[in-house]
Amino acid sequence: MHHKALKVASSQYPIGQPKTLAEWEEKIALWVKNGAATGAELLVFPEYAAIEQAACFGPEVYGDLQATLTKVAEIKDQRVQFHVELAKKHKVHILVGSGPEKKADGRFVNSAQLVTPNETVGVQEKLIMTPFEHSWGVTAGKEVRVFETAIGAFGIAICYDSEFPLIARAMAEAGAEVLLVPSCTERVSGYHRVRTGSMARALENTIASVQSPIVGDAPWSPAVDFNAGAAGIYVPSENGVSDTGVLAQGTLNAAEWVTAEIDIARLRRVRETGEMHNFGDWSIQPGAPTPKVAVEVVRLS
Repeated sequence: MHHKALKVASSQYPIGQPKTLAEWEEKIALWVKNGAATGAELLVFPEYAAIEQAACFGPEVYGDLQATLTKVAEIKDQRVQFHVELAKKHKVHILVGSGPEKKADGRFVNSAQLVTPNETVGVQEKLIMTPFEHSWGVTAGKEVRVFETAIGAFGIAICYDSEFPLIARAMAEAGAEVLLVPSCTERVSGYHRVRTGSMARALENTIASVQSPIVGDAPWSPAVDFNAGAAGIYVPSENGVSDTGVLAQGTLNAAEWVTAEIDIARLRRVRETGEMHNFGDWSIQPGAPTPKVAVEVVRLS
């Protein structure tokens, strides 16, 4: 069990147009190095950051949605393994920027991988598709997971998933104490929806949430052409924890790491002794759902 404060770094990751996979790897390696240099134990990358790899394969791939999905899914294992090696080298946990994964039945899902310095990998697929994903042919995952690691217990709510309370609730009831929210939003309004969701999930469940967005424009890609957002690390606004619920907040659309220390032990105490008891009082609200959502708890060494 991890008792001390958890230092996290959330990226405002700028999507570029790398010409080769080697160039892409150099960029990721530098970002991880700089993230680890902050002293963070966990580095969070955004939703659909993997799409940047499509740029390496020329316009017939990066200019076409289906070709982009197919190619980026094809190299998923190498992409994840590259992050595993970086996690090991820098002794950090990393939430890999999410991307398409092709299932055995030919469907594409949007999956994010949590990798540890011990080379273990946990996977959470996005559960609720946006209108764009529906039109793109990306389909919903089903499993809800919580990842127990040496540095804490994590749930992952990819972008739109953070806007639905029952997903994070199920994760919190299964032991998640930090919710990771990688995001990719075209407009500032979309960024604020995910930010509002992230803050609300932290409040309801007396947990922390960490939002990480893509920033910058990639007009070469029909998938991630325009991006707006800021990273944030959120907790319930409680006396002695945070007056505003915001532990850290990035500068809108800047390329940067945003860091904060999350006092997990204090959040646990707040659940029992805080000004309000949102986590415990959830079940007495009219319409509180039973039976509970099935959650798979995955232990990552």
